[in-house]
Amino acid sequence: MSALPFRIGYGEDAHRLEAGRPLVLCGVPVPHAELGAVAHSDGDAALHAVADALLSGLALGDIGQYFPDTAPEWRGLDSRQIVARALELVQARGYAPANVALVVTLDRPKLGPLRAELARTLAELLALPETEVGVSFKTSEGLAPAHVQARATVLLTQVAG
Repeated sequence: MSALPFRIGYGEDAHRLEAGRPLVLCGVPVPHAELGAVAHSDGDAALHAVADALLSGLALGDIGQYFPDTAPEWRGLDSRQIVARALELVQARGYAPANVALVVTLDRPKLGPLRAELARTLAELLALPETEVGVSFKTSEGLAPAHVQARATVLLTQVAG
């Protein structure tokens, strides 16, 4: 166990978007999305970034080590399972998330109406109060209209016991 009472983790993920695919963020299907993520799993860039942030905070690698995109058993995987596994690994080392900040970059559709639902879902996945989950949105300003990107930072705290 580390002597550090706090650890900071950072993660990011990006996926190309194509027509005819679903777009999922924080485990929530995005309505009115004309384009969806091209990915081996469900392509939830937000949850992939959060999972990588959890893992990086304790130098546990990245989700590709645990869920390689070359393994057929992970095809179409619900990314909530990826976050659950990352959280298990963090908790096994005596830490828990204290808060998370997530930024999603997507040109369309506008995500503002989904902010509360995405934050609530992410809070539930991480067993955090919603007040400890910040979700914000950006556009690429037209630089990458067929692209979704997410970046996440988590603060991990040592759990007594």
